[in-house]
Amino acid sequence: MSPSQHRLARLPTPVSRWLGYRDVPPPKQPDYIVWIWSFVGAFLGISLIQAVFQQAHYFVERGVPSIVASYGASAVLIYGAVDVPLAQPRALVGGHFLGALTGICITKLFHLLPTEQRFHDLLWLAGSLSCATSIVLMQITGTVHPPAGATALLAAVNTEIRDMGWYYLPVILLTSSLALVVALITNNVQRRYPVFWFQPTMPPKTTSPPASSSASIVESKREDTAYATPV
Repeated sequence: MSPSQHRLARLPTPVSRWLGYRDVPPPKQPDYIVWIWSFVGAFLGISLIQAVFQQAHYFVERGVPSIVASYGASAVLIYGAVDVPLAQPRALVGGHFLGALTGICITKLFHLLPTEQRFHDLLWLAGSLSCATSIVLMQITGTVHPPAGATALLAAVNTEIRDMGWYYLPVILLTSSLALVVALITNNVQRRYPVFWFQPTMPPKTTSPPASSSASIVESKREDTAYATPV
C-alpha cells in the first residue's frame, strides 16, 4: 500500500506520527536507545495502570486489584519488542479480552457443580481449559498475545479476580487501553509503534522474468565466458 493510499496518511502529520504512521520506515536505533525507551514505557505504563485502579474509589470499592499480573508480560512486548506481531494493538486488546471472556465463561460453567467443594477440587481443570481454549480462539481470530493466556488462567484460579465475575471484562479493556496509550506516546518518540493496527501491509509483488528469458541470460553469460577464456 502506497503512502497516499494509507488511511493514516490522510490525518495531520502530528496525529499520524503518534498513531505509528511513517512515510518511510524509521532507521534502526542503537541498542541503548531501545533499552531507555523500553524502561520508560514499561515504568510509565505499569505505574499508570496501578494508579488508576489503586486510587480511584470506584474500582477500590468493587475490589478490583491494582493490576492484573499478566500485563507485566504484556509490557515486555509492547514496550520492549514493538515490532513483533504479538505486540501490535489487535493482539494486545483482542487477546486479553478473549482470554478474560474465555476464563469467565468456563469458570461460570464450573460454578454449576453441585457443591462448592467440588468446584474447588476441579479448579485446576477450569484453569487448564481456560488457558488452552483461549489460545485456540486467539489463533482463530488472529489475536495471539502470549500474556493473554495468563489472563484466562487468572479468571479461574485467582480468587480476587474470580470474585469480580463479568466485571473483569471492562477492567481488562480499560487496562489494555491505558497500556496502549502509553505505548503510542513513548514508542513513537524515536521508534515506531504500532507497525500495523489490524493486519500487516503486504509488500508489493515482484514479477519474475519468464523462464525462457532467464535461460537465455544464463546461456549468453556462458558464451561470453567461453570467448573470454584464454586458450
